[in-house]
Amino acid sequence: MKTETFKKLILHELGFQPTSDQKKVLVHLEAFENSLKKNPVYILKGYAGTGKTSLVSAYVKALHKLKKPFVLLTPTGRAAKVLSQYTGFKAHTIHRFIYRIFTSPNGSHRLIPAKNIMQNTVFVVDEASMINDNSQPGDALFSSRNLLDDLLHFVFSGKNNKLVLSGDVAQLPPVGLDISPALNLEYIKSIISISGYVFEMKEVMRQSLDSGILTTATALRKKISTTGIEPPLFNPRHFKSDIVRIDNGYDLEELLQETFSTHHLSNGIVVCHTNKRANLFNRQIRSHILQRENRIEGGDLLMVVKNNYYWLDERSKAGFVANGDMVRIVRIKKQEEKYGFTFADAEIEMLDYPDEKEVEVKLLLDTINIDGAGLSDTDRRRLFERVEQDYAPIPQRQKRIEEVGKDPFYNALHVKFAYAMTCHKTQGGQWPVVIVDQGYLADEMINTEYLRWLYTAITRSTEKVFLVNFRQDLFEKDE
Repeated sequence: MKTETFKKLILHELGFQPTSDQKKVLVHLEAFENSLKKNPVYILKGYAGTGKTSLVSAYVKALHKLKKPFVLLTPTGRAAKVLSQYTGFKAHTIHRFIYRIFTSPNGSHRLIPAKNIMQNTVFVVDEASMINDNSQPGDALFSSRNLLDDLLHFVFSGKNNKLVLSGDVAQLPPVGLDISPALNLEYIKSIISISGYVFEMKEVMRQSLDSGILTTATALRKKISTTGIEPPLFNPRHFKSDIVRIDNGYDLEELLQETFSTHHLSNGIVVCHTNKRANLFNRQIRSHILQRENRIEGGDLLMVVKNNYYWLDERSKAGFVANGDMVRIVRIKKQEEKYGFTFADAEIEMLDYPDEKEVEVKLLLDTINIDGAGLSDTDRRRLFERVEQDYAPIPQRQKRIEEVGKDPFYNALHVKFAYAMTCHKTQGGQWPVVIVDQGYLADEMINTEYLRWLYTAITRSTEKVFLVNFRQDLFEKDE
């Protein structure tokens, strides 16, 4: 195929005059398309406002026009939903695409790599900065799996496959890491033999400069690479009309009322530094704004905080309920105290999988107000031991463990309310309204990690950002 034809096709799908960085990427993509090297990988880094998403979308549409096989993948269901909206094509989560859940005759689950039967296929992975390279603590099925390693080996187990990894290195890296390993070419080369190229888009599109959100994000991103980070961090002259400061309780109450009292609860999010602050906002929004008096009610928005393989048919589109999935309560059937914990039988809809039918599940309500990310190891062990006591008549310990693994109470969904959440939990998602809570901020906390946190938080918004109770010295003084 003539490379010029492919480049022109991407340009046509792009629909506007590309920046110089975008022109360079077009050259890279045409070379990538015609590469005959073994295991070709193209890493495309791009910051907010550089037009990376537009370019990836145009690239995918060009592949479709030429009837070239491709697969769209993301680390989370929410990110898959966003990518599908941008491109117009179905996107899948990585773990649901590259793994299969094997259920043994005794009811236990085992995660096994799926067989890749695809050949001559381009795998396009977006939000790659979120991909972890180590196991997931607290999840028995993922405890021995390395997502990045498994992704690379899955893609290149098929003949003549190619891999595009796209992401933003200014965002928060995976929890517990200082870098985003999936966007680090040398790191990937240490896992598997590839022929790779990496490019970083820095040039902000002219129309992006009309956005206070993107102008501010760009200024924060530039500060990330500097040494000796100190206030001020914001220039209010960049804010335009899409970034607003909220400095008193009355304005905050009014903002929460406007954002969460409508029928479109998922149009806004409060981004917090800690789970403790998120819990405070969730309680305030439920009691003061939504007037909800019960511990949990129909209509409540929840986020799942632990992978669950029990309630969904493994042949369903979602496959299993993943950590980070958003769900809405359709109705609560009953609540009960058992084993020293509180459970609720509920019907839920999975917001990241609108085609999925409503599902009947059991919820563990104790995780809702925990100040940590989820149930502690001690509480998990306590739940297991108390459920196991119900199977005491079974003499063999292994048989008892198998029965616990099939028990609906032990397999209850671990959830938190989803009106406010930590920044890591918002990654991959977008909301029209993003309310950023500063929370406690000491001078020594103003560092590179905090700038990444701020950058990630404000770039979750598609329309408006509200900065709540931020220190005055973080803002440049008006001349």
